[in-house]
Amino acid sequence: MTKTAIEWTDMTWNPVTGCTKISRGCDNCYAERFSERFRGVPNHPFENGFDLTLRPDRIETPLGWKKTRMIFVNSMSDLFHKEVPREFIDRVFDTMEAADWHVFQVLTKRSTLMRNYLQKRYKDKAGPKHIWCGTSVEDRQAASRIEHVRQSPAGTKFLSIEPLIGPLGEVDLSGIDWVIVGGESGPRAREMKPEWVRHLRDQCEDQGVAFFFKQWGGYRPKSGGRELDGREWNGMPSSNQIAI
Repeated sequence: MTKTAIEWTDMTWNPVTGCTKISRGCDNCYAERFSERFRGVPNHPFENGFDLTLRPDRIETPLGWKKTRMIFVNSMSDLFHKEVPREFIDRVFDTMEAADWHVFQVLTKRSTLMRNYLQKRYKDKAGPKHIWCGTSVEDRQAASRIEHVRQSPAGTKFLSIEPLIGPLGEVDLSGIDWVIVGGESGPRAREMKPEWVRHLRDQCEDQGVAFFFKQWGGYRPKSGGRELDGREWNGMPSSNQIAI
């Protein structure tokens, strides 16, 4: 586990690293850019760059952390990448279910694979509320992922609308517990228009969904700050949704 500057979590846990791009939101992937800096460096954790890598030695790490934490799962990968074996995903979920004093935040762009996995694992019951399952949505073209999350039996469901690179329009947030919105950062960061953010915030407020505004983005993540209309927005799923 690694401490992180990500505003909406405490720690990151990466039982898998590396990934492949599947949509426009992946174009300027920070995780890839960071990992590839160390390709070929002997004995470095990213000696193989951003190649997909299973790390079974890390699977049980959260069981050793006794203090309650919010843990972002696979910040440097996607647990539902098609090349991650189902048996490996099972082991990750076994750990998350056992370590129920933590909150685990599982985020994927492969929303159909996550939905199908959760439907098989939990069948007719809801998954544990301390395992939050969500998808990334960058623009209207990716909005179908929202429905996949809604169709899943996750105990807590969320959306990470980051990087927001285009308007989403009207969004049905029924069944969604939390929405994160943020702009892109890095040397090729694409613009995020304030009206796109306000429209999403207003829909969250109208539909009773917790809203978290992460950043405006820019060359550096903190370049534009975090305020929207003169304040920070730090909404989180309500405490009765967290089994800790």
